[in-house]
Amino acid sequence: MANSASGEAVLERALRLLEAVETLSSPTVAGLVSAAGLPRTTGYRLVSSLRELGLITISSEGEVSVGTRLWELAQQAPISRTLRAAALPFMQDVNSVVQQTTQLSVLTQEGVLIVERLSRHGAVANPAEVADTMPAHLTSMGHVLLAFSDPEVVEAWHQSQPQDPIAERPQLSRELTDVRSRGHSVLKGLINEETAGLSVPILGPRLTTIAALTVVVPRDSPDLLQFLAALQTAARGIGRALRDK
Repeated sequence: MANSASGEAVLERALRLLEAVETLSSPTVAGLVSAAGLPRTTGYRLVSSLRELGLITISSEGEVSVGTRLWELAQQAPISRTLRAAALPFMQDVNSVVQQTTQLSVLTQEGVLIVERLSRHGAVANPAEVADTMPAHLTSMGHVLLAFSDPEVVEAWHQSQPQDPIAERPQLSRELTDVRSRGHSVLKGLINEETAGLSVPILGPRLTTIAALTVVVPRDSPDLLQFLAALQTAARGIGRALRDK
């Protein structure tokens, strides 16, 4: 694998370009190269290669987006082929009961990664999209993922944060203890002041979390207990489906 003068591999430079597609609001080739911190000639050459491979596309207006080939490759990842496939039928059941956005997420060192999301016409506002990463310490899904993860997983997440989550959320340790005791998390008005996130863990054989199942509902919804029962039933079903795979 060819390296740059700084010793950086081609794949590392290409990855920086792809990451810039996600972070820039209206990415152009020049914008990608600048955001990735690459020399102009090197950057344009890599962009051309990524385009030829179908990993990015460039519109007639010059805007860059992720290519379908990258999406096709992502669908082969275990998180999509196993977790998402097992969860989707149960998520559809929850979505039909709650009539609000239903989400599946996992914990990464960066935060909570949205794996799947089902919404409906008239659902409350929810900024999360599939492949978005949300702050674990400020979301109900993050709380159940942290509360039911092994201590070393939580420590790795904590150490990877650019700022100390405890400084922003001093009550986090107490909240996670409460989540472990109750078996679910409800957070109101943190991401959107008009909504509440209600989450339960999907547990593996060692009773550590595999993923979180969440609904985003109106903040003062009177039906939280009904929604919680639907989530818990679905989470148990997803856990059984994963064990059968």
